[in-house]
Amino acid sequence: MEMEQRIADLETRLAFQDDTIQALNDVLVEQQKVIERLQAQVEVLARRQAELQSTVGGESEEVPPPHY
Repeated sequence: MEMEQRIADLETRLAFQDDTIQALNDVLVEQQKVIERLQAQVEVLARRQAELQSTVGGESEEVPPPHY
């Protein structure tokens, strides 16, 4: 009888662990999707910044006023 109870306890633990692992996996998959979207957004922003710097770059190389 004790052996049957121990097996039942182990089966219960296993079921809870399986549920926990699946829940953690679901969260991990969702986080990976978010990370991929954020990386794509950062790439777009980096390209935009580079474009802006190249178009405004000529203005940033102005000669300082004579009092410098």
